[in-house]
Amino acid sequence: MLILAIESASGQVGCAVGGHEGVLASAHSGQGRRHAEALGPQIDFVRRQAGIELTELGAVAVDVGPGLYTGLRVGIVAGISMAYALGIPVIGVSSLDLLAFPARWTSRLIVSALDARRGELFVAMFRKVPGGIQRVVDPRVCSPADLASELEVTEERSLLVGDGALRYQEMFGGIRGVELAEQGLANPSARALVQLAHARAMREEFVRPWELEPVYLRRPDAEINWTTREGGA
Repeated sequence: MLILAIESASGQVGCAVGGHEGVLASAHSGQGRRHAEALGPQIDFVRRQAGIELTELGAVAVDVGPGLYTGLRVGIVAGISMAYALGIPVIGVSSLDLLAFPARWTSRLIVSALDARRGELFVAMFRKVPGGIQRVVDPRVCSPADLASELEVTEERSLLVGDGALRYQEMFGGIRGVELAEQGLANPSARALVQLAHARAMREEFVRPWELEPVYLRRPDAEINWTTREGGA
């Protein structure tokens, strides 16, 4: 089964195509480009690079968050629209799972920390298992200071991945047993999305397009700003 993966939860946009043979083609935009502008050309690019037609796809995989509100909406709407048009199912995968999956080589506790802005992080924790990763702490919102305190108390050998870990690295770098991953693991990966989605497709863990739900974990920034202004009026 061929899968188109759409990742748009972070500051960059990524697409990939692959299946049981692995990732056939992938592309990621640079930081700062508008998600809606980048996504269409990227989908066409990876399709041509993989040498396939969209009608050959068996499923669409989408990063369902948590992440940037606008980026999530763009990716999820695009994935749902394509699934409807092609008559194929959808697979939703968390952005925090996508951060952790490329670090599955480590024996350390994997801590995904995505920058949630407003001085907060989206966080989940994972362990390596045969064939992949297993989530051991569910996604949540917390402050960098709270996460640092938690890591200090547990004293467990940990690997922090994600742009949130890098942004607040001064809080984590001095904690005993904690290692920070390199820049290459700062953002969720469309290539990882293909791999995780393929495993779920083999288990037939599909959802119908109208069942796909984003994972926000908190209200959009625009709504928070409006509420703050209204409260101060």
